[in-house]
Amino acid sequence: MSQSPFDAAVFAGGGCRCFWQLGFWSTAASRLGIVPDRIGAVSAGAAMACAALTGIFEDLVEDFASRAAVNAGNFVPRNWLRGRSAFPHEQMYRGTILAMTSASRLAKLRSGPDLRVLIGRPPWGAGRAGTLVLGLLGSRLERLLGGGVHAVWGRRCGFRPELVSVRECETAEDLAALLLHSACTPPALPLYLRDGRPVLDGGIVDGVPVEAVEPARNTLVLLTRRYPQAALPRVPGRTYVQPSAEIPIETWDYASPDGVRATFELGARDGRAFAASS
Repeated sequence: MSQSPFDAAVFAGGGCRCFWQLGFWSTAASRLGIVPDRIGAVSAGAAMACAALTGIFEDLVEDFASRAAVNAGNFVPRNWLRGRSAFPHEQMYRGTILAMTSASRLAKLRSGPDLRVLIGRPPWGAGRAGTLVLGLLGSRLERLLGGGVHAVWGRRCGFRPELVSVRECETAEDLAALLLHSACTPPALPLYLRDGRPVLDGGIVDGVPVEAVEPARNTLVLLTRRYPQAALPRVPGRTYVQPSAEIPIETWDYASPDGVRATFELGARDGRAFAASS
């Protein structure tokens, strides 16, 4: 049996808020000897899980922060006139993934713990337009009627989970495609096709994909937003951890280098506190 206190971990989605997870892992994992056998992750949480497993903490933060520092804004209409997207998110996200994925790091990911990335599949026959409409409906209903840690309305709108292991990625481009597909949230990111069929951000199914690691002896679940303690699920064998304060950056804010760094530092402090109390 593994000597790690957790044999599984889950990285929730949350865009730039997920830098908190990376900071948390950078301090808690080494102090507690956390070496999971498998990890479930979704959206930007999947990118942070990749970084955590390859040990690129400050390097990733600084690469993305440097891109954010020269980004003109999160919505730049004049780019349309230049034949480019008005949203910088895809170019920046893909650029950081490719810059941080060397051959040795990809090999380490493929030979390490089984990292399973969640993508959301719409109902068969939904097509591009149907996927967007159902995705918007599921997201709105979740905000209005949900509010729990685990999403429910995406499935009720017909979306189904699909898990893809990072071990299947043979190149850095394969990894970038998988991570972008898991984070697919139009209009910030375009609507992607995978194997000829549309995909959406896996968070439409569940932004905290615990099913990806079951069955597990003891699972560490890293959230990216704060919930009332009473709202956290009480499930034997699961430890839900959330930020100690409001995260100082918004999900799709790709123009705040200080927010990126502050979010990482908050996670690092929380990781040290968690390790000290465990």
